Amino acid sequence: MSGPFDTHGAVELILLEVAGADFCIDIRSVREIRGFTASTPLPQAPDFVLGVINLRGAVMPVLDLRARLGLGKTEASGRHVIVVVHHEDRPAGLLVDAVQETMILPMDQLQPPPRYENGPGEAFVDALIPLEGRILSRLHVPSLLPLEVLEAA
Repeated sequence: MSGPFDTHGAVELILLEVAGADFCIDIRSVREIRGFTASTPLPQAPDFVLGVINLRGAVMPVLDLRARLGLGKTEASGRHVIVVVHHEDRPAGLLVDAVQETMILPMDQLQPPPRYENGPGEAFVDALIPLEGRILSRLHVPSLLPLEVLEAA
């Protein structure tokens, strides 16, 4: 059984820019990358939910990743990108500032993030990756997508 910190194998990541910081997600969670599309707001949705969009006939929630990570709200414009991810066969869009590149890294480069007492039960970051003078935070897609948001859409 393999865990997130195995010393064997490799992982392919897609790098995202959010609020001037570099994050990445496992490319296996990504369905597509699309330009910004205005969304229809949902009443009583959490602050980080921009609304819903029509993705080829399916209604999909769009989350402001900056707001979800507690980094402020995004003033969405045409330069922003929606990364369509999926969890348990349910799609959701993550609004990000930019998609930078993809890369394949050996699993032994991933390090566990620090855990804090009384921190959230499910952390958004599941690994840290020291890389070329910076540290990338790998986001755990299922933690970003609360089930109640996926079900509401």
